[in-house]
Amino acid sequence: MLTENMKNAYISILREELVPATGCTEPIALAYCAARLRQVLGAVPERIEARVSGNIIKNVKSVVVPNTGGKKGIKAAIAAGVVAGDAELRLQVIACVPEKKHPEIERYMERVPIDIACAETSRLLDICLTGRAGGHRALVQIANSHSNIVREELDGRVLLEKPASDSPDDSMTDRGFMRVEDIIEFADTVDLSEVECLLEQQVSCNTAIAREGIEGEWGANIGSVLLENYPEDIKTEAKAWAAAGSDARMSGCELPVVILSGSGNQGITASVPVAKYAEHYGFDREKLYRSLLVSDLVTIQQKSGIGRLSAYCGAVSAGVGAGAGIAYMLDGSFTAVAHTIVNAVAIISGTICDGAKPSCAAKIAASVDAGILGYHMYRASQEFKSGDGIVTHGVDDTIANIGMLAKEGMCETDKTILRIMTERCD
Repeated sequence: MLTENMKNAYISILREELVPATGCTEPIALAYCAARLRQVLGAVPERIEARVSGNIIKNVKSVVVPNTGGKKGIKAAIAAGVVAGDAELRLQVIACVPEKKHPEIERYMERVPIDIACAETSRLLDICLTGRAGGHRALVQIANSHSNIVREELDGRVLLEKPASDSPDDSMTDRGFMRVEDIIEFADTVDLSEVECLLEQQVSCNTAIAREGIEGEWGANIGSVLLENYPEDIKTEAKAWAAAGSDARMSGCELPVVILSGSGNQGITASVPVAKYAEHYGFDREKLYRSLLVSDLVTIQQKSGIGRLSAYCGAVSAGVGAGAGIAYMLDGSFTAVAHTIVNAVAIISGTICDGAKPSCAAKIAASVDAGILGYHMYRASQEFKSGDGIVTHGVDDTIANIGMLAKEGMCETDKTILRIMTERCD
């Protein structure tokens, strides 16, 4: 039974999660930290030391930082934040950088020492930047979530200090109460006026960048490949548009994305397929919004056990969420949604995250495919049963198993991926 407190908590979670960001969130977090470092120091840093967690390195290494003239990597993100970032805009910190600033960003990268090292930390998301200028020293640290500043110092004096555990959600509304049955009741009954603005922004922003990915030349052009080589049906269209949005984002497109669980790719994957299905079947805005609530919250429920950053590919969680949202849209029952989730999880769980890059688009297409297949399996009275791998009795317990797999089982996988990326790949 959904209580008033639970309803309010779901609304609070959506407000925390559905926020706009320009660019891949890990380099943008670096840019935000760098912009704030400049503010605290009161000058442009003449030297910067960056100590960042392995997952930050993994997710920044291969993506284009928007508004930098096509530059990639940690130094580019830091330089963009220092030279042209507006810290007040948080995850849109470099959204408004004019083209004339691009040469200045490049010169800063070339002339200013930026020392980068992997931090010795148990946190998966940890950024600590130290800057020096004119005999002064400043420090800014972000931990656990992409815009969560936990420490600021100037000349050894602590200006800001927040408690920060190793939990990614220590500064957010507790997610431990989330259950699929309650999510469906919430989607059925919530007054949409309380969440409509969030959902409309998610649809408009994320379909816009997907359209750009379809129409332009971005990354591996996975969306175009799908549309040109696979049957012209709604399933292909849903996969193609979600993949296209990721391709554009990973390749430096400057259009904003409404993120989910700290990720633009997850925000795109959870929303665009649901929006395309609503368009295809001619459903009204109310049906779309309530279906999006299921997709978003099922994705968040999975990620609450996994964590913000992991060796477990976040697109998988969002693809499962999209399948759940589509099942809700076309059927509406708890049984349909639950079976879709369990089936999809069984199909594709375990896909690795080897950093943010163009191949994310292909993983998104595969994840959306699994989510939709999970629903069609339900329609055909086919299901994976308890004991089939990580599937167990009850959809919520199966989701909990995903968290255990990702958080406990894939720790060494994450370390190995990072070692391969930093030692064996150019």
